[in-house]
Amino acid sequence: MPVPISQMWTVASYVLKQKLKGRRRYPLVLMLEPLFRCNLACAGCGKIQYPPHILKKNMSPEDCFRAAEECGAPMVAIPGGEPLMHPQIQEIVQGLTARGKYVYLCTNALLLEEKLPLFSPSKFLTFSVHLDGQRDHHDFSVCREGGYDIAARAISAALARGFRVTTNTTLFDGADPNSVRAFFDDMMSLGVESMMLAPGYSYDKAPDQQHFLGRARIRRLFRSILSNRKSSWRFNQSPLYLEFLMGKRSYNCTPYGMPTYNIFGWQKPCYLLQDGYADTFQELMDTTAWDNYGTQSGNPKCANCMMHCGYEPSAVNHTFGSLRGFLATVRAQLFTRYPDPAALDLLKEPVRAVHAHNPFVNIQAAPLPTSENQPRENQPV
Repeated sequence: MPVPISQMWTVASYVLKQKLKGRRRYPLVLMLEPLFRCNLACAGCGKIQYPPHILKKNMSPEDCFRAAEECGAPMVAIPGGEPLMHPQIQEIVQGLTARGKYVYLCTNALLLEEKLPLFSPSKFLTFSVHLDGQRDHHDFSVCREGGYDIAARAISAALARGFRVTTNTTLFDGADPNSVRAFFDDMMSLGVESMMLAPGYSYDKAPDQQHFLGRARIRRLFRSILSNRKSSWRFNQSPLYLEFLMGKRSYNCTPYGMPTYNIFGWQKPCYLLQDGYADTFQELMDTTAWDNYGTQSGNPKCANCMMHCGYEPSAVNHTFGSLRGFLATVRAQLFTRYPDPAALDLLKEPVRAVHAHNPFVNIQAAPLPTSENQPRENQPV
């Protein structure tokens, strides 16, 4: 099973309860960012391009708990930044899991093996490790040589201690479908519980703006990767969302499905865009002009977005919104292959060479900090 039955039941019963209450808008996952600081400087990331005084800030555990209670979502994802650099991350995780929240702690795993003793294995805690593909591709993506090997060792160490571990992969233009498929085999052999993948989003502040995918190329890439996939591959995602990435389904964005809370407050409208902040979750829901976002709105910032934070909730809503949606989900869960001769032809095409034109190919990431509070030497301003 990709996730424990207890988690599946918790999420399903929560969604059904919202439907019975007639709630049109409700959160599914809280995106909780307790800091923006990181020990990597990935070329495709726009989350660390803040001045030093912002990068030094940490959200308090009490603020994290209050946000989780305000939001009420059954799951909490903790991205960043690098959450393991937060000096109170142990207290934050313990407090959330004690409240019955299923926590996905997102990490690049550079500090994971060192920090494992801070945590206890639990069905409520999952380490979601950022790996963008096989060794060379991942190291290139995160601008750090050896990053893949460190993460793989940390994953093995976490699994040996009984922790739940998943992977989180972001794909950009120039990704090799055959290499991605081989990466899935590697992760299943390593023993991870399941995998999550999505196309990259063009953050305004991301240093590399050349290699984000448009919608047509996203569908083409994911169709080549997933059409003839192996039944052994396990994904921590709605199968309908994967079909959406392949171009087999069309959804409108659900930006409130995964609301974001960080050191500035409740971010409008979603994890990817910053159009202001609200002081409370209710204010976020009441004052955000939700119809101004998503591809259906015509907003140019949303034109090429197919990220899971906006469209996974749409797929989940489809599953529980009608009998047809539920049956489609069951079918997609049971029958994982989509025979597609054209997709097989895509696997035979040469991959566009993008590394040679990437100005960030020679970036050297800062050395791993010896303390969670030590800043990177090449901290962007």
